[in-house]
This record gives sequence, C-alpha cells and structure tokens, in this order.
Amino acid sequence: MSKPLLVVLTGAGISAESGLATFRGAGGLWEGHDVMEVASIDGWHRNPALVLLFYNSRRHAAVLAQPNAGHLALAAMERHFDVRIITQNVDDLHERAGSTQVLHLHGKLNELRSVKNPDLITPYVKDVLLGDLASDGSQLRPNIVWFGEAVPMMDVAQRWVREAQAFAVIGTSLQVYPAAGLLYEARADIPKFLIDPSAVKAAGIPRLQRFAQPATTGVEKMAEVLRNMMDVDCFKRNFIPK
Repeated sequence: MSKPLLVVLTGAGISAESGLATFRGAGGLWEGHDVMEVASIDGWHRNPALVLLFYNSRRHAAVLAQPNAGHLALAAMERHFDVRIITQNVDDLHERAGSTQVLHLHGKLNELRSVKNPDLITPYVKDVLLGDLASDGSQLRPNIVWFGEAVPMMDVAQRWVREAQAFAVIGTSLQVYPAAGLLYEARADIPKFLIDPSAVKAAGIPRLQRFAQPATTGVEKMAEVLRNMMDVDCFKRNFIPK
C-alpha cells in the first residue's frame, strides 16, 4: 500500500523557534522595519537599496539558524507518510532537516532573480547591492514573493491540499492570503491539525484537532495521533477517503 498523503502548511512560527524574526504580533514591524517598506513590491520601487540591505541581513541570519525539533519531526514522518510541505517561509530549514518535498509559496531566501525575468534565477551566496546584475543585464533582487505580487506556486499548493489524506497547519496566524485559504481547500472527511500556541481563528473546519503548543512539541503529538490511526484495523475507513 502506498504511503498516505500528509500535506502540511507551515508559517513563521516554526522558523521563529529556530531564532528567525517574524513580524506578526509585533506592530507590523520586522527587525525594526515597517513590513511594507521591506517586503512589498511598492517598497522595492521606493527604496531598493534598503530592501537589498534588509534581505542581506535576513540571509545571514537564516544561514546561522538550525532546524528545530519541529522541522526534524516532519522530516522523520516521511518514514510513514508521503509528506508534502507547503511553506510560507523563505528559509531552507525544512530541507536542511531532511524533508524532500517542500514547496515555497513566498520564494527562497537563498536565491536571487532578475527583475525583468522571474525565471532567471541564481544562487544568493553573497550580499547583493544596487548595480549587481543578472545575466540579462537587469538588477538582481531576492527571489521572494512580496506583498503586491502574485503567488505563482499557489495552483500547485491547492492541488496538493485537495489530494491530501491528512492536512496540518503549523505555526501560522492564517492572516496572510492566499495561503490562509488553503485550510478551506481540504476535504471535509480527512483529519486536520492546527498546531500553534496562539488562538488561531479557524471556524467551521470539520475533523480539526488543535494542539495549543509550539511546533517543537506539537508535531510529535500530531505524528502520534496519525500513527495510531494507521495502526487500527479500520485505518482505510477512518483515515483514507474513498
């Protein structure tokens, strides 16, 4: 029998446990900056030098950060499940923890791209400044999906969630759309999990279990519940939708 498909949406909370700063719940500030000044396409047009300085700093922080127990537990679940992670985070902590199927909705902090051609991507291995050019002669920018830009991987994420046999939301406030809407794409008859120490709003979701704790402990709790579902004789009836 093939492994059950577990799709997981992760947000800033899981990276925060590895020491990476977030802006939710901090007055809209991100490392001292108004988020719209450093993480929006309008901010880029107003002050690209500031945006580049900010992402150079974020890249340095991400390189030093290490995967935490939540990342590692998700990677370990691949022994029993076909785990596909949809992350709103731009760091590579899931990959460094060992997860093999990670879709980055909001781009990747370790990549740069041409401002003219989003498909012209190069590794982000040193600080980038105004005047640093892509091979097409245009300015390099972080390969990040900013506020005010389309989310190109959203169609793939929606397809994964609709196919899921279990779905989890970990460390996200469910306030940033369109990613926040993915919870409502999941089938009504599959088990769902929401892992976050805060009281995240998720009304009207059937078969939803909440673990009011951080990812470092909550992921293993979810794994135990799912493994118990797999162990019972009525596994197919209770877990895998027809």
